[in-house]
Amino acid sequence: MEGYDYCHRCGSAMAPGEVRGTTRPVCSRCGAVVYLNPKLAVAVIVEMDGKLLLQRRAIEPGMGKWSFPSGYVDRGEVVEEAAVREVREETGMEVALGSLVGLYSEPGNPVVLAVYVARATGGQLGASDNEVHEVGLFSPDALPPLAFPHDTEIIRHWRTEHARPKGLG
Repeated sequence: MEGYDYCHRCGSAMAPGEVRGTTRPVCSRCGAVVYLNPKLAVAVIVEMDGKLLLQRRAIEPGMGKWSFPSGYVDRGEVVEEAAVREVREETGMEVALGSLVGLYSEPGNPVVLAVYVARATGGQLGASDNEVHEVGLFSPDALPPLAFPHDTEIIRHWRTEHARPKGLG
C-alpha cells in the first residue's frame, strides 16, 4: 500500500492485511490499521445568462478539457464554503450557493464529489488560478469537450432537477 510503509504508532513495517473484507495497511508489530478514507471535492454549476460557466483545465486529470469550477475541500472546512472559494479562486466570480445537485463516486476512485448549483453575484470573469487555462460560458446544448465522464451525468441531473428555463436569476 503505497505511502504507508511504516506504522504511525510504533514505526514498524506495514503490510497489506485483510480487515473487515478489505485489504488495508496493517502494522506487522502492533496491529495498527490505516483506514484509507475518501477525499471530498466540490464542483459548482454556475449559470450566467442561460449559459454554464466552465473552465479549461491546466492540470491533469483532464488537462485541456473543460469542467465546472471545482476542487478539494480542506480538512475542517465547511463544504459549502469550499464550493464558493473554488469558484472565486478559479474563475474570479462571486456566487450565492444554491442546492446540492448530488454526490458522485465510483469504484476504485478515492474522490467523492459534491456538486452544487450557484448564481453569480459579482466578481470579474477570468482564469484566476494556475489550475485553469481559461474560463468560458457555454450553452448547455453546445458544450466543449468535457474533462470527466461524470460531467455528462451531472449536467443531466442538473437539467432534470435544477435548471430553470430562463436561468437561475
